[in-house]
Amino acid sequence: MTPTYLLGIDSGSTVTKAAIFDMEGNTRAIGRAQVSPRHPQPHRVERDMEETWSAVAEAIRHALSNADISNTQIAAIGITAHGDGLYLLDTDTRPLGPAIMSLDSRARDLVATWKSQGLEQDALSLTGQFPFPYAPTALLGWIQRNQPERFSRIGSILACKDWLRFCLTGELAADFTESSTGFTNVSTQRYSREALRLFGLESLDHALPTMRLPTDIAGRVTRKAAAATGLKAGTPVVAGLHDVTASAVGLGHIDNGDLTITSGTFSINEVFSDQPRPDQRWATRNGLEPGQWLSMAISPASSSNVDWFLQQCCTLESKTSPQILQYLESDLDAAFEDDSRIVYHPFLFGSPYEEPASAAFFGIQGWHTRAHLVRAILEGVVFNHRVHVDALATRFAINECRVTGGGAHTPRMAQLFADTLNRPVTITGTQEAAALGAALCAGVGIGVYGSLQDATQSCHPVTTYRPLPTIRQTRDAAFARYQQLVTQMAPLWDMLDTPA
Repeated sequence: MTPTYLLGIDSGSTVTKAAIFDMEGNTRAIGRAQVSPRHPQPHRVERDMEETWSAVAEAIRHALSNADISNTQIAAIGITAHGDGLYLLDTDTRPLGPAIMSLDSRARDLVATWKSQGLEQDALSLTGQFPFPYAPTALLGWIQRNQPERFSRIGSILACKDWLRFCLTGELAADFTESSTGFTNVSTQRYSREALRLFGLESLDHALPTMRLPTDIAGRVTRKAAAATGLKAGTPVVAGLHDVTASAVGLGHIDNGDLTITSGTFSINEVFSDQPRPDQRWATRNGLEPGQWLSMAISPASSSNVDWFLQQCCTLESKTSPQILQYLESDLDAAFEDDSRIVYHPFLFGSPYEEPASAAFFGIQGWHTRAHLVRAILEGVVFNHRVHVDALATRFAINECRVTGGGAHTPRMAQLFADTLNRPVTITGTQEAAALGAALCAGVGIGVYGSLQDATQSCHPVTTYRPLPTIRQTRDAAFARYQQLVTQMAPLWDMLDTPA
């Protein structure tokens, strides 16, 4: 039987998805599995590496079952996953402690120390970015200082999707997009020993895997992995890519000047360019191929705030309605019609600011309802995206804007993005953009498509939401209140912070 489908794997912070697509990019079936992060101490977010692989294997089995196809019909596999964080192997290629997730902030004091030592400009010039607390370089520096025995045993430095690809194929590799999380020269786009030396990590030169392009075949499914997943042994697996880049591919938005917004655990706002433009407000990383760069303005402050509130404050509804926001829809209609001026700062897990920001509501009064609080959270999430988009717009000529992730697919959120950003926002038909992007890379890898540009022809826009001129002044005023409160609160955040 001729292989006719592509498998895209997307391992997020909590949910892993395996999606099967036909060669036109249509979804045949999806399998899901959950692996929850652990919080062993304040500011630490970890998960078990073997459990992460088990969740992927489970999701693949479900996808194959739901698709009702033979495993021989899967032509190739692409993998994407959450970025940054750290997945370490020892010299025997065994997991070296738990994975450290990208919501982890244990290294924030080290990052502050590096900044006080004047490393910021050197890092920006050399690597295109200054480390976030969850960046691999910062986490490795923390391990070096706090877990020296573990540091001495490091054999391979992997990202999440690299670990999962290793579990599938038994082959170690890194990909072009995610190798640039601080280990590469921003100009040459290749590994840089000078970059390692900048952070005192030159002894780890041996631990950086071979770098491959996202569409390169990096291995084939082993018999052991086939038994765990239900896949056919020998199925080719491409190197894959960082999930934020995969989302842009899955949205068909990979030309220079294209702006992609992902509203998920992180507020991700990214634009492609043909020249690197490092700036302290974003990370400049490798694009999809040499000669292309991706500038990513990111903070861990997006729709995860909505999830947190619904879990904590809507427990009864969650038992009867899996789609709680739909359950609250009529109440939200009324809340958005009111002249409510509640402001919410969505900084539960971090912020774009240097200070240890925390989340907060401002302006709650007795007449407000739970729906007004949800409205404020939705607005706060989009305001935080605007902070990043406004910054990018100062250095890049932005073309069309496409939005994906979580609540972005609802008409309410899509219109809120358009009105707040004051630019048209386009939604595509897929709700699994990252998995589709990984699958399209697999299709290029085996020659189904001649290039990623050819592959993305199947990614058609569905709806464009345009900003309503009648409410621009109202939206801008609300954003100004949000920004003013950020300025006023900044001196107080340290007082409210929990020590690391």
